[in-house]
Amino acid sequence: MEATRLIAVRHGETAWNADTRIQGQLDIGLNATGQWQARRVGAALADEDIDVIYASDLARAWETAAQIAGPRGLAVQPEPRLRERAFGLFEGMRFAEIDATLPEQARLWRTRDPAFAPEGGESLRVFSDRITLAVTELAARHAGQLVVLVAHGGILDVLYRAATRQALQAPRTWNLGNATINRLLWTPGGFGLVGWGDAGHLNGSPLEEKVD
Repeated sequence: MEATRLIAVRHGETAWNADTRIQGQLDIGLNATGQWQARRVGAALADEDIDVIYASDLARAWETAAQIAGPRGLAVQPEPRLRERAFGLFEGMRFAEIDATLPEQARLWRTRDPAFAPEGGESLRVFSDRITLAVTELAARHAGQLVVLVAHGGILDVLYRAATRQALQAPRTWNLGNATINRLLWTPGGFGLVGWGDAGHLNGSPLEEKVD
């Protein structure tokens, strides 16, 4: 089976990203910076020979994917399995609020206990299994093609760990920036890393953008 090329893109910035507030599966759209980032990543991928684009059905990912798909006339394929980790009770809370009001749960979360699930949410293990299975199925469906996945920071983290054989508990030392370009390969033997965290297209700022 031919390798599947994957480009994984995290959605553009939201107001909750800027406010260090947990979004999880709440449906938060892009802010003005995120809209600019989405346009920039769309332009950066304009010359790629993309076969199909899958996106989380949450607005922040969907809006980002539309900027990649629109110029090439592709329809974005919704994939709910690419939603961010469900954080249950944590959703809507700032990081500092979790630390202050739920210290033991915060400790389990920050130390990446694979079995810990916030009330009403997913454990890291369940989430990782969901993403790995979903992306494996999508990649196998498109052997030999170039697939773009537009999703969330947690999804990118799972894919990086799978490609580099890092444990779920390992401290994160890699970037999960909004609207960065991340490249992987998939074969039946698993995932491999090609390039990570390309943010060259995000140089500048939204305030400098000229609109004709």
